[in-house]
Order: sequence, then C-alpha cells, then structure tokens
Amino acid sequence: METQSMGQQLVSAQEISTTCCIVGGGPAGMMLGFLLARAGVDVTVLEKHADFLRDFRGDTIHPSTLRLMDELGLLDELLRLPHSQLAKLGAQIGETPIRFADFSFLGPRYGFIAFMPQWDFLNFLASKAAAYPNFRLIMQAEATDLIEDDGRIVGIKAVTPDGPLTVRATLTVGCDGRHSVVRRQAGFEVQDIGAPIDVFWLRLSRRPDEPQTSGRFNAGSFFAVIDRGDYYQIAYVIPKGASDAIRDGGIEAFRKIVADNLPFLADRVDELRNWDDVKLLSVRIDRLTTWFRPGLLCIGDAAHAMSPMGGVGINLAIQDAVAAANILWRPLADGTLKTYELAKVQRRRMFPTRVTQRLQVLAQNRIIQPVLGAAQPLSVPRLMRLIDRTPWLQRIPARIVGVGIRPEHIQSPARAVREGTARSQ
Repeated sequence: METQSMGQQLVSAQEISTTCCIVGGGPAGMMLGFLLARAGVDVTVLEKHADFLRDFRGDTIHPSTLRLMDELGLLDELLRLPHSQLAKLGAQIGETPIRFADFSFLGPRYGFIAFMPQWDFLNFLASKAAAYPNFRLIMQAEATDLIEDDGRIVGIKAVTPDGPLTVRATLTVGCDGRHSVVRRQAGFEVQDIGAPIDVFWLRLSRRPDEPQTSGRFNAGSFFAVIDRGDYYQIAYVIPKGASDAIRDGGIEAFRKIVADNLPFLADRVDELRNWDDVKLLSVRIDRLTTWFRPGLLCIGDAAHAMSPMGGVGINLAIQDAVAAANILWRPLADGTLKTYELAKVQRRRMFPTRVTQRLQVLAQNRIIQPVLGAAQPLSVPRLMRLIDRTPWLQRIPARIVGVGIRPEHIQSPARAVREGTARSQ
C-alpha cells in the first residue's frame, strides 16, 4: 500500500517505473520535477529526508527566479508566503557604509531579492507539482546506486523505511547536491576550482528597528548578516581549515569574535549556547567536465558546486532545471530521448557556470582573502567609493548577481492538471 499527501509518497513496492527519476528534492530537483510533470512527463522525485526543513540552507530568491515564477503565473501566490525583500545591497567596510548593488531598476515585480526559507519555497513547488497525476514525490528515499544495462543508466536503487526500492527510468537526473551519490556512482570526473574559505553559520535574534541584510568587512574578518524577520542568519567567513582552531578556543571566545565584529548584536551573543548552535559549511567550487552519460544527467550542485558568495547557487540550479526541461520535455514525452540531447543541456549551461564560478574565484581571491589576511584597519577601495556614489554603476553588480549569465525562460508547455482541466498560464 502507498500513503500519499500532496503527491508525497512512501512506497512499500520493491520496484516502480517512471519516465524521469530525479534524485534530490532541492531547488533544481523540485523545479525540474514540476516543469516536466506540467509538460506531461511521468516524473518521480526521490528525497532522502522526511521533510524539507533544514537550518542554514540558502534562502535567496533572485530576480531571475522571480521572473520565472511570473512566467509560470505563480509569482503573486509565492510572494504571499512569509518573506522579506531587499532592493539595495550594501556593506560596511571598517566604519564606512557603502552601497554597491541596486536591483530596483529591474522593475517593481523583480527589482529585489526575496529572502524566503528554502523549505517554504520547496513545499510550494511540491504542492504545485502534486496537481499533476504524473508526478510522484517519495520522501525518505535515499539513493544508493545506479542501475546500468549495456552501458546505459536505466534507473536507481534506493533505501526507504519500508525497505529497498528500485526505480526504473528512461532518464535519471542527479540533483543531489555537492556530495552527490549520483555523480560519484557514475564515475564523473570532477574539476576542483578551489575555495580558500569556509563558513560558520549561526543565528541571532533581530529586533524590528534593526538593519536588513549587509556585509561587514573588518581587518581579519568578514560577516554576512541576513534579515530573516525575527532573527538574523549570519555567515562568518573563515580561512579554509581554520574551523578546528576556532572551536578549540571555546564558545566564549567565539561569542567575543561575533560581538567585536557585530557590536549591535553584542547583547545577544549568549544565544549561542554551545557549538551545536554553530554549523560549518565547507566551501567548494567545482564542476564536472562531463555532466551526462546515456540515460543520466547531473544538474545544479551535483554538476557544479558553488561558493555561497552572492547566494547565486540556488538560482543557477533553478536555471539549469529550466534549461533541462526546455530541451528534454518533448523527447521524454515522445519516448525518443537521445544522449546528444543531454549534451545540449550541458552546452547550454556550461558557459554561465564557468563565468559565474570565475567571478566567485575573483571575489574570493581579490576581496575575501585580502580582508581575512589584513592586520591593519580597512580602507574603502577607490572603485567601491565610485560605485557607492554613482547609482547607475550599482546596476552592474545587481544584474550580475540578480539576473546572472544567460538567464533562462519557460519554454516547456502546461498540460492537464489532476482535475482533468488544462491550466492556462
């Protein structure tokens, strides 16, 4: 028997068949699953956790994603969910506040970054996908191995609370993140681009009259402070491999680091009770040299792990999903999928991946590393001063961060929903 709620299923059957099996229910997996189901393709998404609730997942929805949701006719409904909006992005360098990005020129519907808990966004996509009878989301299904037949990937093996599960599929898509089981089992070559930083994530309470998101640059430290309504989500950037030494100093010393660099939060650092309240993200920037094999494709972080700088990883993954749906929906629906069509997805998305990663490497090498190694008080670079006092220059970083390189648009169609009527969007 199967239990079902909004398209989420726990299965006891040992084997199921589908047209497309998506491994991983993150932004790339859920967006691709929704778009393919919307286009009439039979889709099964495997998510290894029991829900989408995870602390310190990226929660930025950039203008490029807002535009996609508008193209789907879902933007207004999405923005009725709890969120905050940021139209202008600034930072404080030493004692000097500056502004370096203004998204408002993109217009009233897309001229901001929306900060929304990622689990709310994923649940929203899951609820929309569940309207289609050809969509299945299986929670607590952890992929363990690929199924290969005569050189072609024909499905995935997984474990569930009800026992082993085999999913046979025309196409298997790895969307299972930077520690992807799919890419490891496929034997894909990974090119390590390099990241000299790691990030401690923490949260502290926020009062209504306090500032929104900002970056704080001081000699030897960089903090990103993100408004999450009644609390701040805080990223403390550290040199790669420095986490053990910082932990060895004790939680009290860590509280002092936070208080010294974010003095407006000094009266609440005791909310960090112990190291369980501080999570470490080991930053990686890498990409696969080849994203596909016959019957298999990787997208999102499974194809290219991004630095958290700029929060662009989620939105790049969603762009991958849109491109994959645009290219693959028809051959999947017609049963004519060829390997060269998987290669088209990589060709479409490799250029924006390379450029975005290059920009991240430049930022970490030219900005973050010098700040972390600085011993003297910081001064504002001349270029940053120029951007701060020239509003039209602030549009350039806003477009790079908010829209990205080669943004995608919805081209896959909308087919009948569960009620049997066509959805027009």
